[in-house]
Amino acid sequence: MKNQESNKFLGEERISKLLLKFSIPCILSLLISSLYNIVDQIFSGNSDLGYLGNAATGVVYPITIIAVAFAWCFGDGSAAYLSLCQGRGDTKNAHKSIGNSILVTFIISIIFLILGFIFKDNLLYLFGASSSSIELARDYFEIILAAIPVYMVANSMNAVIRADGSPGFSMAATAVGAIINIILDPIFIFKLNLGIKGAAYATIIGQIASLIISIIYYTRTKTFKLSLDSFKFDFKVLKNVLKLGVSTFITQMSIVVISLVCNIMLAKYGAKSKYGADIPIAVIGIVMKVFSIVINIIVGIILGAQPILGYNYGAKNISRVKETFKKVVIASIVVGVISTVIFELCPNIIISIFGSSEEIYMEFAVLTFRLFLMLVTLTCLIKMCSIFFQAVGEPLMAAIVSLARDIVCFVPLVIILPNYLGIKGILIAAPIADFIGIIITIILIIKFFKKIGYNSMENVDTVYLKKSKPGIIITISRQHGSQGKEIGKLVAEELKIPYYYKEMVSLAAKESGLDKEFVSNINRSKDILHDLYLTTSPVKYAIEAQEKVIKKIANEGACVLVGRAADYVLRNEQQVVKIFIYANRDYRIKNIMDMYNDTKSKAIKNIDKSDKNRASYYEIISGQTWGKIENYDLCIDSSIGSKKTADIICEYVKKISTK
Repeated sequence: MKNQESNKFLGEERISKLLLKFSIPCILSLLISSLYNIVDQIFSGNSDLGYLGNAATGVVYPITIIAVAFAWCFGDGSAAYLSLCQGRGDTKNAHKSIGNSILVTFIISIIFLILGFIFKDNLLYLFGASSSSIELARDYFEIILAAIPVYMVANSMNAVIRADGSPGFSMAATAVGAIINIILDPIFIFKLNLGIKGAAYATIIGQIASLIISIIYYTRTKTFKLSLDSFKFDFKVLKNVLKLGVSTFITQMSIVVISLVCNIMLAKYGAKSKYGADIPIAVIGIVMKVFSIVINIIVGIILGAQPILGYNYGAKNISRVKETFKKVVIASIVVGVISTVIFELCPNIIISIFGSSEEIYMEFAVLTFRLFLMLVTLTCLIKMCSIFFQAVGEPLMAAIVSLARDIVCFVPLVIILPNYLGIKGILIAAPIADFIGIIITIILIIKFFKKIGYNSMENVDTVYLKKSKPGIIITISRQHGSQGKEIGKLVAEELKIPYYYKEMVSLAAKESGLDKEFVSNINRSKDILHDLYLTTSPVKYAIEAQEKVIKKIANEGACVLVGRAADYVLRNEQQVVKIFIYANRDYRIKNIMDMYNDTKSKAIKNIDKSDKNRASYYEIISGQTWGKIENYDLCIDSSIGSKKTADIICEYVKKISTK
């Protein structure tokens, strides 16, 4: 009950108070990550290396994003899978997903290391190194590359620590690494006179510290324990991990594409301008990292809003969804406007933090801040809306908003505009992409709010637990069109025990505070595999409430429960008979055509879709295969007729109950 009350708190507490509670830790965590990425450039730029040091680190940075894309793919994927396993009490596969992910991440890091050393100059030139910066970039890259296994494994492990219920420890591991980096940078660069190599050494020592802290945590985890068996390849588990982590991988690789194209064009057109190739590369690296601080504040705000948005959207409490959205929009605009004022009025102050006061360098840096980040407020709103769509279960809209600005608009503009405007065309590409992106975003936001309407939370049906008597609990899983619901009713009538189908949905809606229709549709959601592991997801709340209701029903005594993976939920109960009802395809097609007045082709399509969704839902909830005979006490072909099927089930149950 405590968990459910904490869920309902999201639908009742003052929104501004909830935002402060959830957003501030997110913002702090993301800012620490930003700091990790920015300190090398600050100290390098203030050393004798000047802007060439910034150019060198700027060239290497997007290459490290490729490494972290793989690490986060397996890290986030195994963290998600761990949460799924926690939900269904699966201790067998939880540790395997983590062990396999660490192992695969390590193997990929070794491959990355080998290929990096073989093709290091090719990579550095590809990402914008020039004849002037290549030596510095090489010195920095070789040291960073040597520790890439440490960097990748640490990032992979960090996500799992969060999923294990220790976000504070996860943040501490990153923070300690960042602090060590900050302390060692000036010592190595200035005092020991190691130059850019010193910056690299400081970075990898920080990474090693983060890894050690993560390893220490893995010796005292809360919900899983690693053993040698954890590291044996299990391709089925890895497949599920990849499914859950691939979206993170795509997001990170899109950043690589943007950085690659931008750096290539800056090097090309910079060489044709008075600024040369190195100054633009150095400046854009600084601008992008300063820009990332602003974006991370926005991301922290909207991530903090996710549980509020998700719960109230699931409860169809649309007024609170709109109020939360409005407050986040206002916060994003405030952050964006303040940033714009700073970037436009006093970019010199920011630039001076990164060293180098050469006139031509300062000229391009000021120009870049003022043009490239001209419409940063719109960028903030676009990013915020993309995550908003994720929070309310609209992944397609989220992808469109994100990709429209970055890939569809920005990348082509960066390639086309310099042909007419020279290097300034690259800088102007960003605000133009922002303008087009915000138009697309506004259209989708208006469409979304029109679709959900203005209704507040709907009342659920007045449904109560039915009185019963001690006896057998019958759970029925069934193929679509096999008449499972009708057969369940007949069995309940014959045995004179309560029947539950839609009643479970109404009771779960009442238990969770979510909308009945939302709860009803969770076993049809295409994105349940992604949504379920999120602790802030209304899908998770619905699943928890549904399982609790099923157990309450079982405590009342004998009954028939149709669907909702009830057989797995009640797996530890003594008197449960698990039934699976199936039928030949032609029989099921005819039933669907008769029940819904469908054409044959539509009936086939509905059967395939429904069975696929049921199988997916069951596998996610239980980790077992839906319809596999070993998982049931009785599997029966209902094409003999609903009445005969019900009679067989009743006879079977009566025979068991007399034993």
